[in-house]
Amino acid sequence: MIKIAFFETKEYDKKLFDEYNKKYGYEITYLESRLNAETAPLARGFDVVCIFVNDMVDEKTIKILKECGVKLIALRCAGFNNVDIKHMDKDIKVVRVPAYSPYAVAEHATALLLDLDRKIYKAYQRTKKYNFTLNGLLGFDIHGKTVGVVGTGKIGKCFIDIMKGFGTEIIAYDIYENEQLAKEKGFKYVSLDELYEKSDIISLHCPLTEDNMKMINKNSIEKMKKGVVIINTSRGKLIDTEDLIVELEKGKIGGLGLDVYEDEEEFFLNDMSNSYIRDKDLSTLLSMPNVVITSHQAFFTKEALNKIASDTCENIKDIFEKGECVNEVK
Repeated sequence: MIKIAFFETKEYDKKLFDEYNKKYGYEITYLESRLNAETAPLARGFDVVCIFVNDMVDEKTIKILKECGVKLIALRCAGFNNVDIKHMDKDIKVVRVPAYSPYAVAEHATALLLDLDRKIYKAYQRTKKYNFTLNGLLGFDIHGKTVGVVGTGKIGKCFIDIMKGFGTEIIAYDIYENEQLAKEKGFKYVSLDELYEKSDIISLHCPLTEDNMKMINKNSIEKMKKGVVIINTSRGKLIDTEDLIVELEKGKIGGLGLDVYEDEEEFFLNDMSNSYIRDKDLSTLLSMPNVVITSHQAFFTKEALNKIASDTCENIKDIFEKGECVNEVK
């Protein structure tokens, strides 16, 4: 029987995977701890470790996992920037879930944009107090605006479809340009500099790599239009938070919607309301009137969770029965 150590477990994970596991019969042990070098010894005797976005598999952790007898790291997410692939041991394979629901993330990015634009939360808080004035609630038409989409993979494509429905002009950047997609969807690829310069709204839909780490920084923001709206539902480290705060305080950025944060590991997906632990930059962002932050929930739909559970279970089955998997990270 295949034994799985399930790290960073939430109650919804346990409920869903227990249901799907009826078909596979894996022996699953659920752990609340995040996987890192300190907690890696907990994996001793397990064949598989199943991890999420804030687990950290660096070179030291990999060595410990090998000593523990682990043969597979199964990510129940699309991104794998938290796994040091360069130092991965040849005896340990890595699999992921590349397309659990692009619609979920693209729709959440749109929700952040609409909330920022039309001041939905601010209006909701007012009307609860029977304040029905419109002062401070002025928005703008998304129709006719130029939207810059960074990353035209599955999620970026869905976001483009949504934005086309609003009647926007789409420009995009991707290191792997898909000209057929651009022709079909009616957008054009441009350089990053041109995207920064021309976009009224910028939405990030790219994986985190060494090359694009902190791509949104003081220099890139200086190239943007005054009042630009920035949305990030990808990875927090795509943005330099300190530079971002400086430009927000200057009034250069009109709105900021984040579902991820540069140093989110200790906070996001956890209840910190009764803790004295605080992050200075995160607290500053949360205090700003033109910033909306959600807690890495863009993926969190019924459809996405079911796809994550089914694909993760199937990935594990393929590796142990066939020795290979279409979702393996090489």
